[in-house]
Amino acid sequence: MVQGSEQPMNGTNGANGHTTDASKLRREPLKNSGSIDHLEYVDCTPIIGREYPTAKIKDILTASNSEQQLRDLAITICERGVVFFKARQDDLTVDEQKQVTELLGKLTGRPKENGLHVHPLYNDPNNIPMADGTTDRHIYVINSEAAKKLYKTMKDRPAEAAEPRDLGREWHSDSTFENCPSDFSFLRMQDTPPSGGDTLWVSGYELCVLTFSPFRSQSISTNASSYDRMSPSWRSYMETLTATCAQPVFKSACEAGGYEVMSPRGSPLNKDYEFAPHHPVVRTHPVTGWKSIYAGAGLHVSRIDNVYSYEDQMIRDYVMRLITRNHDGIARMHWKNQACAIWSNECTLHAATPDTHLVSGNRTGVRASGTGGVPYLDPASTGRREALKLPLT
Repeated sequence: MVQGSEQPMNGTNGANGHTTDASKLRREPLKNSGSIDHLEYVDCTPIIGREYPTAKIKDILTASNSEQQLRDLAITICERGVVFFKARQDDLTVDEQKQVTELLGKLTGRPKENGLHVHPLYNDPNNIPMADGTTDRHIYVINSEAAKKLYKTMKDRPAEAAEPRDLGREWHSDSTFENCPSDFSFLRMQDTPPSGGDTLWVSGYELCVLTFSPFRSQSISTNASSYDRMSPSWRSYMETLTATCAQPVFKSACEAGGYEVMSPRGSPLNKDYEFAPHHPVVRTHPVTGWKSIYAGAGLHVSRIDNVYSYEDQMIRDYVMRLITRNHDGIARMHWKNQACAIWSNECTLHAATPDTHLVSGNRTGVRASGTGGVPYLDPASTGRREALKLPLT
């Protein structure tokens, strides 16, 4: 991706017609300086995820070169999709968790006017407090039992004992329903049951991996590699699409509960009941410059724009099938108390495993999320494999 190129770019429209000059959003990919290379780590898979088994986030935050280390951590997260800190992080305060989340975006070019996201339903009495009994508008407490009450007005919510759940509905990127969705999310688990409650992340980079390079024929062989997630012609078509990411549950919940929606929510563009933006199905990650599947499927994607209803369902089913048939692009976190995960919503989707009802104990975590810019697609951007000169087969 070359700064100043005159290639056309795919911008997006917000819920009420907000338009963005996407040509102004092109950025040079950021480079890692190596300041955190001293930390012990293991990559979860060749494609996605990095685990730091002994590192303490507090040590990064208090280092003499903390901003350099946090910037490199942010770049690592954007390249690997998600990182896990398995050692107990109980010396990290909630305010420090928020500070880290804020700096990850600030140090990698988040729009200056944007900060930490505020959950639309923060005023709902069903929101449970943190472990110390307090609440914070920049912290969302993850709790499955509380979520049932919080989202009881959600349309088409399945009945408790109706039929087996479609777990594919769990996949999502955080705050896709906002004009400016989340960039980084930082989740720390406070209570975990003896088993269950895992979280999975899938690489959006890998879902739209290129099948064409200067070293390969453009023709598609019947013996195409399993790494050919999308044919070139299908990938080109997907890059023309946007999706409506409507989430009407926030308005219905506020009306049912008789309270006001939080506004603004981390960005001047995230305000009132504007919960139906149009985001690109394939986007460019602003930090790496790599293309990623973004609004092609998931909990917050309500329909693919400008196609017939059966085509809409077919496209979303296709993206979901890419996830389920390519499990080599998935990293899984089995949670322990005070373990942390930090991920880039701009290149991953994630899903909780809803099985904690089968065991005793609670699953409760605290999450802070930053607010990124308006998603865009730069046609001049490349895929991850092409940028890293990795084999395409």
